[in-house]
Amino acid sequence: MSLASVFNIAGSGMSAQTTRLNTVASNIANADTVSSSIDQTYRARHPVFATMFQGAQNGTDGSLFQNQDGAGKGVQVLGVVEDQSELQARYEPSHPSADAKGYVYYPNVNVVEEMADMISASRSFQTNAEMMNTAKTMMQKVLTLGQ
Repeated sequence: MSLASVFNIAGSGMSAQTTRLNTVASNIANADTVSSSIDQTYRARHPVFATMFQGAQNGTDGSLFQNQDGAGKGVQVLGVVEDQSELQARYEPSHPSADAKGYVYYPNVNVVEEMADMISASRSFQTNAEMMNTAKTMMQKVLTLGQ
């Protein structure tokens, strides 16, 4: 793995964390929406990530990791899934969106968990940005070695 591949790895991490931040923002924005039916109620969404691996090298370099799948080359977003946990049904017969039985359905979004997830995604994004800056500084130092 070359030093240049650090940029691709960190970039894929930043892209994945951007997707995570967007889904958190969508969940928080829809946390207080209501519906008169379970089918139309907003459900929390969560991204699913997977590690991408480099293909095995043909040569034998005596590496300790020679028999493993290979070095990681980043992260990919497999998709965004809906949370299947139970929705909140509240008895509010005077609410304009109440169904015939007087129930209003609220999303299964926990705002506290979403805020913690937002902080985690933001810090992960910052870490990947710092990793790119460190790699850039290292490459610049290599260029000045011959002077």
